[in-house]
Amino acid sequence: MDLRIFVEPQEGASYDEQLACARLAERLGFEGFFRSDHLLAMAGSGLPGPTESWLTLAALGRETERIRLGTLVSSATFRHPALLAIAVAQADAMSGGRVELGLGTGWFAREHEAYGVPFPPRRFGPLEEQLEIITGLWATPVGQTYSFRGEHYTLVDAPALPKPVQHPVPIIVGGGGARRTPSIAARFAGEFNIGFLDEETIGRKVAAVRRACEEAGRDPESMVYSAALATIVGTDETDYARRARERGQDPDRFRKTGIAGTPREAVDKLGRLAELGITRTYLQTVRARDLDLVELLGTEVLPRVPVSTQRRPS
Repeated sequence: MDLRIFVEPQEGASYDEQLACARLAERLGFEGFFRSDHLLAMAGSGLPGPTESWLTLAALGRETERIRLGTLVSSATFRHPALLAIAVAQADAMSGGRVELGLGTGWFAREHEAYGVPFPPRRFGPLEEQLEIITGLWATPVGQTYSFRGEHYTLVDAPALPKPVQHPVPIIVGGGGARRTPSIAARFAGEFNIGFLDEETIGRKVAAVRRACEEAGRDPESMVYSAALATIVGTDETDYARRARERGQDPDRFRKTGIAGTPREAVDKLGRLAELGITRTYLQTVRARDLDLVELLGTEVLPRVPVSTQRRPS
């Protein structure tokens, strides 16, 4: 089981705080440091304010050495696909080939309204075209051009530069859509991610994507199946309850969908996810400045994940 740290900087995190968290996660042996891509806090003031995801990740790529970096997930409403392809390719080069692109439809209407970003009612079509354009630009041989004409975007003789270091850059598609999401993931993604749901539902979503792969003529085993889950772990039950209440969570209810409780409970939950076909888990600590939680996860949970199912970074 690969374990990655996942933070929500829109809730309040400077670049320096994200850097400190990424460096700690790297030192502890986590496989990745991922961040959300949002513009507006969902609780509290969000001070000091949002940080731009791909600008942040590019900078982190210069200040870390091994850890994988990416978004979970960028919103297709935020950027033109050609400009996103350029930004991700540059971030990949700046990191030495360590970034991954998570891309989704976007869902938070209020942040679009706040910053004047259009939020179309139908977003699967633009998402699918964005993925086709991004992968098409990266796959076009150097010296050739790329053109695309769709319902939402048109490109004419784009030079399709720069190229990322990785061939290809891993793409993550996630979400709970019953029909479009599995088919889009089967077509474009190296990883399908499902987040913040109970174990039974996670199992159903994984099975749906496996079926979509088969229908598309793709080996379902070629897909990475991952889960993102809110995570609160304490050294013991008392410490866990304190941490949960500090996050505004009821300790008992949080256990139903989160990775929660003692380190032993967290390891057990990861084991159950593995039985559902999950091979990668994003531990959503929310606050980048919560280094104590990352340290606890790295020292008391990460080493106890069974070696037979844990793919550690080289």
